[in-house]
Amino acid sequence: MIQSIDLQATPGHLIRRAQQIAVAIFAEQLASADITPVQFAILNALLGSPGIDQVSLAKRVAFDPATSGSVIGRLEAKGWVVREADPADRRRKLLVVTPQGVQALARIQSDVAQVQEKILAPLTPQEQSQFVHLLSRLVQGHQAA
Repeated sequence: MIQSIDLQATPGHLIRRAQQIAVAIFAEQLASADITPVQFAILNALLGSPGIDQVSLAKRVAFDPATSGSVIGRLEAKGWVVREADPADRRRKLLVVTPQGVQALARIQSDVAQVQEKILAPLTPQEQSQFVHLLSRLVQGHQAA
């Protein structure tokens, strides 16, 4: 007879639960900011790499191009991002954060830092560092595979 798996002891389940908790904390902390975690990730990546194309951006933030495209469309509608023609290839569009997008990021920067602190709050400072290090190794190990 098949037995039930203890999901509380499986990394996949725990990672999914941790993601749910992280998204809930983000939503609560930034409820009035009109931004989602995915929108923040894309806007933040664009701030660090102005003039990047959509495919490269999608790889950088680990989203599929279709998802990143729809999120970019919403950021454009808010006036936070613009698509500009690539001078080297007019068919290709480059993405740039607008001054309004920079202001939006500046307004939420401390809130985003607080989100990270709240996510890790149950852990000691040493555990927090170790946890982030191990998650990073896990992600990098699977990206290399």
